[in-house]
Amino acid sequence: MKKTDAYHKWVEWSGEDGVYIGKCPDLISGIHGDDPVQVYADLARVVDEVVAHFEATGRPLPEPRVRPMQDVG
Repeated sequence: MKKTDAYHKWVEWSGEDGVYIGKCPDLISGIHGDDPVQVYADLARVVDEVVAHFEATGRPLPEPRVRPMQDVG
């Protein structure tokens, strides 16, 4: 498993902005675009770059806190 796999990433439509928003709140505020598949690919690349930057500068990675919702029941 890659270190970046521990961080929850998702893409959702923003009616207010009229674009898809890619989010990974444990590491970045988000990115946006018109194609949800491309937004997710870009988001995954940016998360990889952020983790690499943390490692290159010797900074500890933040703990992954955001988790996907799970059905209870």
